[in-house]
Amino acid sequence: MERNVGSTDRIVRLALGAVLLLAAIAIGAGLVSVGSGTVAIAVPLVLAVVGLVMLVTGYTQSCPAYTLIGMRTLQRR
Repeated sequence: MERNVGSTDRIVRLALGAVLLLAAIAIGAGLVSVGSGTVAIAVPLVLAVVGLVMLVTGYTQSCPAYTLIGMRTLQRR
């Protein structure tokens, strides 16, 4: 995969991904309440998936969504 995520974008993705993952863990552990039933299961799952995607794309500096729309934040050399 071609690198297309720049340094500022990468830092934001890594930080936001970590925050979302920690929020998912806190909700899943019952430290934070978001409701009951399906919502209590869906919210931490969605947060965890989005957080992991952000961490992986930040770490690899490659975003498939950017490739699809032809965007890049990485400076060309």
